[in-house]
Amino acid sequence: GLPAALPALPLELTVLYNSLLFTAGASDSAIKGEADGIRQGLLRVLEACGACGQDLGTEELWQKVLQEVAVEELQAPLHRLGALQAAWWLAAGHLGSVAGLFQLLNTAEGPGGANYSEGQNELLSLIKAWQVPAEGASLPLVQSAKDLKEVLCTAAAFLQGLQELEAGNFPTALSLLQEAAGGFCSKKVLAQIYTCLGCCAQRMGKPQTALQHLKRALQVDFQCLPALSHAAAVYHELGETDAELQALTLLYEALGKTPPAAASSSPYFLIQTELLVRTPVLSSLLRRCHASEVKYLLAQRCLQDGRVADAVEHYLDFLALLQEGLQQQVPLDGSSALPRIPEVFLEAASALEQAGRHQDAITVCEEVIIRTTDLIPRVLQVGERLEQPECPSPGAELTGGLLSQKESLCCLAWRAAGYLHQGWAWAKLGEGKEAVTQFSRCLSNILRVQLHGSGVEPTETLQPEVEVLQKIRLLSLIGRGTQFLELGRHKEALLDFQHSLQVSPGDPAAASYLVQALWKLNRKQEAAAQWQKFSQSSPGEDRQQQGQGRPLPLYLVSCLEQAMFPQSETLARSIQEYLGTAAQDTSS
Repeated sequence: GLPAALPALPLELTVLYNSLLFTAGASDSAIKGEADGIRQGLLRVLEACGACGQDLGTEELWQKVLQEVAVEELQAPLHRLGALQAAWWLAAGHLGSVAGLFQLLNTAEGPGGANYSEGQNELLSLIKAWQVPAEGASLPLVQSAKDLKEVLCTAAAFLQGLQELEAGNFPTALSLLQEAAGGFCSKKVLAQIYTCLGCCAQRMGKPQTALQHLKRALQVDFQCLPALSHAAAVYHELGETDAELQALTLLYEALGKTPPAAASSSPYFLIQTELLVRTPVLSSLLRRCHASEVKYLLAQRCLQDGRVADAVEHYLDFLALLQEGLQQQVPLDGSSALPRIPEVFLEAASALEQAGRHQDAITVCEEVIIRTTDLIPRVLQVGERLEQPECPSPGAELTGGLLSQKESLCCLAWRAAGYLHQGWAWAKLGEGKEAVTQFSRCLSNILRVQLHGSGVEPTETLQPEVEVLQKIRLLSLIGRGTQFLELGRHKEALLDFQHSLQVSPGDPAAASYLVQALWKLNRKQEAAAQWQKFSQSSPGEDRQQQGQGRPLPLYLVSCLEQAMFPQSETLARSIQEYLGTAAQDTSS
């Protein structure tokens, strides 16, 4: 409450500097707001000099003080306070304000103070060009202006590097992040910078360079688990499955352990780089995976790579983790790598089938069928404009209530896929009649979908779900047809294979089974004609036909493999012999 006096202001500003440092260091949130203490200090300076600045914004206030106050004793305290203001602005992401402030600070030092290297980053050059004021002997500083300048340089480089990385300017981002890596920071922050360098190199198409940065991050701080997660992603990109699985296994084990208290080898400062660099892009790059997400990735990668026994073990472990509660396992904000939970169940069933555990696969699929039954309308008309919102979170698909068309189609596809898997599982168990029943249930479910109005095509939003349903229908028709063949019901088999070709014209498996059904019905001339027609299409065209559309969901891959025609050479040989005999009879 005392009026400002010039002789006391140097001490007053130094006390303010120290107190603000303590405030910032004591609370992570303190530096997020405005530095009101700094503003009050500047107003006190103007008051002592007989000026006023109440109506000015903070930037204009700094400009007025540095341009109009020429008292020599106030220059050092004001410069230290300016560096502290820069820390507040960096934390808020106001990089332009920081550059303007250091331009003023350098100009206040004299004509040569504002020089910086051409071609270099302007903000970094301005901070580096700033002459740190000498410390007086009257009152010690809790953090020297020199140390604060080093922190500002590192934070400015790090923040700008992240901005350029987000904007896709990867060479510039790489240069700035490398500048930050050579700066003044703790081991924890250095590991984070190397992790960001690894992500940048990966996006530049340099996976080996990315791995070098990520390994360096782990060498600096072995608790920087996001680096391990990103390394696994790079190995996946390179197709190095063994290395990827090893990285994921290490990550899963590390997540299960309580991390030791990190002992920093750097001196403790109240304002550090980590206090100033907190942006959404950094949070995204350093997002800590949950153990259940990593366990799922292990299961998924093993299944994709054909390591069925390991996949089964991981899927069962993951399902056990889910029993503890989904919301405790993964974030429901869309950042999780997990697919929808019914898809995980279906992938687990696929792994169990491939491992020969057919009864277990049937049980897992039954869970999906039961949980989705009440969520599907008796008739689903695709093409109507409904106002129902889409299901917002990965955990909400099994909670009941009204669903949008897209959600209803998803539930229908999961339920149909459950019956499809059960059909193939019963077939493997030698229970042909039960297999036919499950395939028929699958087809009955899909028939619930109706296009609203004649000639209406599904919208782009619903197209993926409709394509999946069509693929499930194809696989179910082929599956039921093969079981009819096994049961000697050849006419019914023929009908299913004909319908299969209506669903997917030119499908190689359906065409081969159609030929076989005709052959078994002793309609050999028709079978030969169909075989010749099918043989005229090149293998490349077949592969192109099979590869149309979007990638097949992982839980359907095993069903696709089971639907492949297994006796192509034998059937081809029989038909060629028949054609040869027929040709001889004609010539004679």
